[in-house]
Formats: sequence, structure tokens, C-alpha cells
Amino acid sequence: MPSNHLWSEILARIEGKVSRYIYQRWFKHTKLLNFDGDTLTVVVPDDLFKDWLTKHYDGVIREAADEVTDELGRPKIKVSLVTADAASGAPTAISSGSGTSEPAPQTATRRRFPQRYTFEEFVVGPSNKFARDVTRAVAEAPGRSFNPLFIHSGVGLGKTHLMHAIEHLGSRLPQQITCMYISADRFMNEMMVAKRCDQLPDFRAHYRNADVLLMDDIQHLAHPNRKRTQIEFFHTFDWLYDAQKQIVISSGCPLRDLQFDEQLKSRFAGGLTVDIQPPELETRVAIVKKKAEHIIPINDAVAWYIAELNQSIRELEGSLTKLFAQASMRHQQVSLELARDILPNLGEQDKPTITIEFIQRFIAKHYSLKLSDLKSRNNTQKIVMPRQIAMYLARTLTEASFPEIGRKFGKHHSTVMHACNKIENKCKNDAKFKALVDGFVTSIHKSIQ
Repeated sequence: MPSNHLWSEILARIEGKVSRYIYQRWFKHTKLLNFDGDTLTVVVPDDLFKDWLTKHYDGVIREAADEVTDELGRPKIKVSLVTADAASGAPTAISSGSGTSEPAPQTATRRRFPQRYTFEEFVVGPSNKFARDVTRAVAEAPGRSFNPLFIHSGVGLGKTHLMHAIEHLGSRLPQQITCMYISADRFMNEMMVAKRCDQLPDFRAHYRNADVLLMDDIQHLAHPNRKRTQIEFFHTFDWLYDAQKQIVISSGCPLRDLQFDEQLKSRFAGGLTVDIQPPELETRVAIVKKKAEHIIPINDAVAWYIAELNQSIRELEGSLTKLFAQASMRHQQVSLELARDILPNLGEQDKPTITIEFIQRFIAKHYSLKLSDLKSRNNTQKIVMPRQIAMYLARTLTEASFPEIGRKFGKHHSTVMHACNKIENKCKNDAKFKALVDGFVTSIHKSIQ
């Protein structure tokens, strides 16, 4: 029997031994690499597949291989699993008939993400240090504290990087840890497939086996038509939480803005919530330099120029990629002059800018006030607090000076300084108020994207 037919026959036997969902999820995408007469070398998509099949289905694979070789009247064979990107490395052998097999890997953590998604590659600044420190603590001791962990930020600020970094670090822990990363969209799609195939129990068992479940972009489940998926995730969440397994959730918006059932939101709120703010200029410069190490060498002047034009990490990467592509096609060295030629006023032309007027309209709408109220001499508490918040946001989110902000509000610059100091102090002493202001910052950034 040709080797490719041999593996196909083994797969057919496996399909009869496992559920349809398990077969579709774990075996369908395997491919034969070669057969040396003694060992079938099979390629699987990544380390997660190799570890999972070795840990949970080596017996099934050996049994299927034995049945096929017995019928052919030939000596028993081995099945070795290798990943697509490490086919030349040492395979994980599943021996048929010997009663022994090579030791299973110490972790069941996928490692298919680029090496740059690690804690070492994550550039830390005031805007993200707390989030980095907390996620690292979770990765080093999953389930012991900060459970669940809820991370939220705007687009392209690093929350997905931190999720992958947990996987990378978890894969190096001495204890056996099963990390599962999944996007909310993929969770929903897999649930729908399992439901159509009448394999929901297998679907549930798969995700409830995790020691660390990492759910990315959960805001995509916040839709009236996705209530069933929300309920399914709620039960998975409860199962893992009761078993003291670690749960990490990321979202593109604050918890209070998620259109979820209050019972599920209360579960999220029972742990630790952290946010990642847009990086400061100095942090953006450091990020540009770190990213450039993987793309193209640049000097400090170019790094500062790119950092001044972009706010999010994704935008910084986009500018670097564009600069690299143009420099390669022009056969030129990267310089500040070339950067200015290729990326002229990119930040101002390609995206809206946060202005004082925009902030005023945003705050007025939130508090159901007229725009003129914020500029009036009315000093009632109903007007003063929103006005002070608007002044603080104007100072925080724009480059405007105190006198400039004062002119926009019809106030003296000393009034603006007093307002900023008051809001800043209140944020330090009142966690709920800080969450309110942080929510304004996030919503304003989202509104102009």
C-alpha cells in the first residue's frame, strides 16, 4: 500500500473512533510528510496540535495504526508528529505495539505566534506598565491571583501582544500548563459548527480542559444576535473559574460599555480590570526602535519623526513597513529626508485629530448640556464639574497650552490650571471617578478612529 494511502486508511480508522467534532478539529488538517518503511512522519499545523494529539490521542493513533498493519500482515509502524515550521526537528513519536512512547511535551501551549509577541519584546511606558506587570504575574502563576483578568484598550495598543506573551511564558513553565488562545469570533464559529454537527459536548470539553483560557476581542460577542454564544461562554467561564483555572479576557472597550447580560459582566468585574492608554511620545519612540529591529535599521531622528506622526502601535508598524518598502524600491538608505518625503504629515492627513472643540461637544452631549453652558459663567455644580473634566481632557489629549484652552472656554488660564489639578487629584483618590474619566479618554479615541 502506498504511504499516502496508508495514512489515509489510518485516518479513516481514527474517524470511526472519535467524535465528528474531534476529528474535524484535530485530525482533518494533518498531512503525510514521508514514510521510511518503519515510521510515518505526519505534519500538523502547530505545537498545540502536536502536544494535544500526543497527550490525548496517542492511544487512538496507535490502535488505528495497529489495525491497519495487522490487516496488511506487515510489522507494526510508528507515527511521528512534526509541526509545519519545525519538520526538520526532532519528531514526537507515537510507537505502535512497543508499549512505550517518547515523553509528551511538558506543556500543551501553542507557540505558533512570532517570537516578537513576548514580554521581552513588549515596550513598557507609563501607559502600559501596570497591564504588562499584571499579565506577567498571571503568566507566572495562573489562577492564583487576578482572576479573571480583563484588559481593555483602543485599537493597536498592545493587548493582543500581552495575550500572546502569556502563552509564550506559559510554555516555558516547569509545570504542565494548557493555554488556549482564541478570538471571540473563532469561539462563536466553532460553537456553530459543533452545534450543527451535534458535538457541543466535545466543544465544551475542549475549552474546559484549559488551565489558562485567553479570549481576545470579546466585544465582538456583544450583539443581540449572539446571545447563545454569550451564554455558552458564560458556562465555560463558570466551569473554569470554579476549577480555579486562569481566565484572561481582552476587549476593545471598557467593561461598562459591553452589551452583555449583567450576570456575565458581574463575573468579569469580580476580578481585576486594567486598561492600556495610548503610549506617550517617548514610549512611541522606543516602540519604533524595537519594531525597526525586525524590519529596517533607522536612526533616532527617523524614530522620533515616525513617533510624532502616529499614536497607536499598529500605525507605527504601518509607517515602518511603508518606509521599508519605499526605501527598498528606491534603493536608498533610510534617512530623515526620505521619511519626510514618504510620510509627509501622515498623522494629520490620514486620521482625524482630537480638538478642544471635539472634546467640548463630547462632554456636553454626555452630560446633556448645551455647548454654550461649558463656556458660560454659570458656576453651579451641574456645569462646573463637566467643564473641569473637559478642560482636563483638553490638556491631556491635545497639545494646547493652558492659555489656549482658557480662550476656548472663555476663562483665564489659571482657571484651567486649577481645573486640571482638581480632576487629577480626584482621579488619584476616587477610583470610580478615575474609571469615568478613563472611559471618556477611550471613547474619544474610538470616536475619531
